[in-house]
Amino acid sequence: MKLALSIFLIITSVLMILLVLLHKGKGAGLSDLFGGGISSNYGGSSVVEKNLDRITIVIGGLWFAGVIALSLLLKG
Repeated sequence: MKLALSIFLIITSVLMILLVLLHKGKGAGLSDLFGGGISSNYGGSSVVEKNLDRITIVIGGLWFAGVIALSLLLKG
């Protein structure tokens, strides 16, 4: 069970890094490499950006739950 939770945390951590890098940046940052600079010229929030926000929040919640579960498992 510890191994499964550790692998789950690694996967969700990598997903969080990728999702944060995909968000629209305020200037010349890493998000511009993935197309963030292109959409910033058009302005406004698109459906894709809203969905990206929702997916990031869900993955963050799963990551947090995984951290809590692993800490409880290692404590007991």
